[in-house]
Amino acid sequence: MNKHIERDGKATAKHFDTRNLQNDYATLPPLLKEGMRVLDVGCGTGAISKGIAELVGPSGHVVGIDHTEAFISSGKETYKHVPNLELHHADLFTFEPEEKFDLIVSARVLQWLSNPKVALQKLKSLLKPGGQLSILDYNHEALEWQPEPPQSMRTFYQTFLKWRADAGMNNHIAEDLAEYMQEAGFHSIEVLNANEIYKKGEASFKDKVAIWSKVAGSRQMVDEGYITDKERLQAIEEYNQWIETDAQLMVMKLKETRGKID
Repeated sequence: MNKHIERDGKATAKHFDTRNLQNDYATLPPLLKEGMRVLDVGCGTGAISKGIAELVGPSGHVVGIDHTEAFISSGKETYKHVPNLELHHADLFTFEPEEKFDLIVSARVLQWLSNPKVALQKLKSLLKPGGQLSILDYNHEALEWQPEPPQSMRTFYQTFLKWRADAGMNNHIAEDLAEYMQEAGFHSIEVLNANEIYKKGEASFKDKVAIWSKVAGSRQMVDEGYITDKERLQAIEEYNQWIETDAQLMVMKLKETRGKID
């Protein structure tokens, strides 16, 4: 079973709705062509899927799937005006669509799986001959803050990485995806830098940097014995204060890896 941080459905859906194709999957648009059939795996509420649907046009079609029903329900309401977008509550490993796709995309999803190589084989099986796969994901081990945040948050973050690793998740999957794709039989593999860079003074800076306060807002690692509640709350308090006073920059290391099949 894949482990993940449990979050409030409505709050997370709202967070997903702030995303868009141009800002949050900026390397993808050059791949999109009119008339394409596209599958978006782990689409959340479908905010990025909507942008894809707009670029493939009325002759194209986008299917988004996510295993969290609340996200799909929210997205169906929010994006019901997009005629060539279809959202489904589904698990990738049991998803059996009637069609195959020209392009499959998946953003920030494989990082949460303990079996990403199996996932790549499944994704490959859903592509048309000559189809292409695009995966966007992180190297969490290379996260950069300037200046360094308080020790309490650095300790929380290292505990978070250990918790993920113990559950079988790859904390530096962005660095390994090209090799994984090659093993899965993809060719013409490309890796594009897609780092998320947030600088003080930008309108969304505080909200973006506060992602780690939101992660620490879950008690899951407390309940599983990785950290005390006191340590968790201290990390949130001191980190939030750091955001207000000292924070200048955060860089989340992100790469898009793409490959084709015959």
